[in-house]
Amino acid sequence: MSLSRRILSTLSALLILSVMSVLPALAADKHPTLILATTTSTQDSGLLDVLVPMFEKQTGYFVKTISVGSGQAMKMGERGEADVLLVHSPEAEKTFMAQGFGSDRKLVMHNDFLILGPKKDPAGIAKSKTAAEAFQKIAKSGALFLSRGDNSGTHAKEKALWKTAGINPEGQKWYQQTGLGMGDTLNVAAEKGGYLLADRGTYLALNKKRHLGLEILVAGEPKLLNIYHVIVVNPAKWPKVNNAGAKAFSDFIVSPRVQAMISRYGVKEFRAPLFFSDAGKKPEALGL
Repeated sequence: MSLSRRILSTLSALLILSVMSVLPALAADKHPTLILATTTSTQDSGLLDVLVPMFEKQTGYFVKTISVGSGQAMKMGERGEADVLLVHSPEAEKTFMAQGFGSDRKLVMHNDFLILGPKKDPAGIAKSKTAAEAFQKIAKSGALFLSRGDNSGTHAKEKALWKTAGINPEGQKWYQQTGLGMGDTLNVAAEKGGYLLADRGTYLALNKKRHLGLEILVAGEPKLLNIYHVIVVNPAKWPKVNNAGAKAFSDFIVSPRVQAMISRYGVKEFRAPLFFSDAGKKPEALGL
């Protein structure tokens, strides 16, 4: 083979290798990964099992869902380790936005928190008029209370309720922190026969799969409202985040079609929705 032919052959081979190396990158760009940091309640309730595949099919993105407490989800956002957040800790979210870690925050939905406990109700909280009164009775009786203790939105709400009740439960023998998500904490409370604060969606979903033996003892107070927002992580802080994907997910979850699905989710199984859609509402309408 002549020298010129050998050179052409080598160049052709290099060109083929170059094209082959670019193809995976092009494929990755076509179906980029979106990192969603969300609460355990949206995962445990099964809602994301419906919404995420729908979003992936509609947009071509691959969603990597990381299910943690709201506090941990926002820490991920602060470090640029997530592209978009779906969380339910309004006060912490306001701080997150004020510090410039989020570029956009939208109201998505709500359900409510419940105070659950064993049917025998050893602390006698079932007739309590407020959550604070129920917590006072639990503390006075020394009945077992299970806390997530994980800096989640549920944990933040629980701490606020203890503060309203004028009680510091930290260090008390009857107060145990699991450090686990909502579903796992529900299972621990069921095994130990303790009280706990839980969101309605996760409780109903898990109780259907496995009768937990926990009753809804206190519910319906405005202070027990559980409100979710979607937050786009700020690309000005973290230029490498998938801003386009985050915006696409944020727009998707507040779209009329998805909001209607959220409002219907759980109706067939529980004769009532697990969440209520709120996109487009003024925060004042929910007491924010």
